[in-house]
Amino acid sequence: MSQQSRGPRRPAKPYRRPQKDPVRLLAFEALRAVDERDAYANLVLPPLLRKAREKEGPDRFDGRDAALATELVYGTLRRQGTYDAIIAACVDRPLREVDPPVLDVLSLGAHQLLGTRIPTHAAVSASVELARVVLGDGRAKFVNAVLRKIAQDDLDGWLAKVAPPYDQDPEDHLAVVHSHPRWVVSALWDSLGGGRAGIEDLLSADNERPEVTLVARPGRATTAELLDEEAAVPGRWSPYAVRLSEGGEPGAVEAVREGRAGVQDEGSQLVALALANAPLDGPDGTWLDGCAGPGGKAALLAALAAERGAVLLASEKQPHRAGLVAKALHGNPGPYQVIAADGTRPPWRPGTFDRVLMDVPCTGLGALRRRPEARWRRRPEDLDNFAPLQRSLLRTAIDSVRVGGVVGYATCSPHLAETRAVVQDVLKQRPETELLDARPLLPGVPDLGEGPDVQLWPHVHGTDAMYLALIRRTG
Repeated sequence: MSQQSRGPRRPAKPYRRPQKDPVRLLAFEALRAVDERDAYANLVLPPLLRKAREKEGPDRFDGRDAALATELVYGTLRRQGTYDAIIAACVDRPLREVDPPVLDVLSLGAHQLLGTRIPTHAAVSASVELARVVLGDGRAKFVNAVLRKIAQDDLDGWLAKVAPPYDQDPEDHLAVVHSHPRWVVSALWDSLGGGRAGIEDLLSADNERPEVTLVARPGRATTAELLDEEAAVPGRWSPYAVRLSEGGEPGAVEAVREGRAGVQDEGSQLVALALANAPLDGPDGTWLDGCAGPGGKAALLAALAAERGAVLLASEKQPHRAGLVAKALHGNPGPYQVIAADGTRPPWRPGTFDRVLMDVPCTGLGALRRRPEARWRRRPEDLDNFAPLQRSLLRTAIDSVRVGGVVGYATCSPHLAETRAVVQDVLKQRPETELLDARPLLPGVPDLGEGPDVQLWPHVHGTDAMYLALIRRTG
């Protein structure tokens, strides 16, 4: 066949190199670290942002770029369960058969389409371009096809399709709509005591970006100093708290850089303050933080102790976390000591302390706003692993306090198996103890329940879901 019979040859389409978008590339790298290394986004993002600024220059990777990258990472992680259900409806295979890097690009694209104000065409094209860079042209075509399907409806429309009706399966409905594992929905609902409005409000609060809260460490900084910062407003409940409105950067605050103030959720501050202010019979000179890492509560307790002429011993089992505690306490105005020790086999004598805080290791279900990936990593069986340790540490705390002294048992989880069940089980075996009413020690804080213990909530108090029980040793 002659050349003429074939017709004119079309010129080959020139190959176009994929364009690297540093913001979306950074977000993808963060998601891969969370998936591959079980990293936490709040630990992965800061070094990635610093590296991007060094590479791209401060003028290129400005505040808006950093804010967008942060929103893409945290928004995608918070809504992962919802986006998985939507993506599953748009692919022809089970999600477990989709390569994890491909799923990360699809989830980032879904969040831009359904969870931000980014225009549809920009969300799709930017995601496909990212896929070309990190996955190659072949899989980029798959990403393009799936995202175009997702773009055919908005979030409410998709939820109507993929979430089961509430009246047929309320827990699964809430799990899909609010992007929490079903077992977490069930556990939180039990902790709240029932009612649809409360659980929906709580799950919604878990998906909101939390404010950054600072603590002015007594004797080293004041709230007045922190309030001089741009975007700073007073805390709601703690006299030492200052909140940074959206865009506030704690690293830009001089007192934070110098260690005189720190980043600390207001619920965490309230737990430390309640223990410090609990009524005592007798001396008040020796305090213990028995699970002190990474050091936020210990730094506040040490500062409060210094004001009264008391001494804090901060104990942490993991040596590297004990190092973080030492860093947080450095410069405290009064004496203190930091040791690396196992709280279940303590090196101190029984009855040594006047006040003891035991903020025990737990599932962390009370801090899902700050660590959204934790909801996907935790499993119900984790409760069985924590239970013996939590009970053992509470028993140690009771042994460590003198008669007339006070123990604070705290968790950053509202799960009943980690809160009231632990306290009730241990106190049944310890008749020489009594529960104190913790509510008066959180003055001004509303809706603290029937007591005597206290459960804080993100949707009610704007804090992490901290739990506190105060126990006096009577004999």
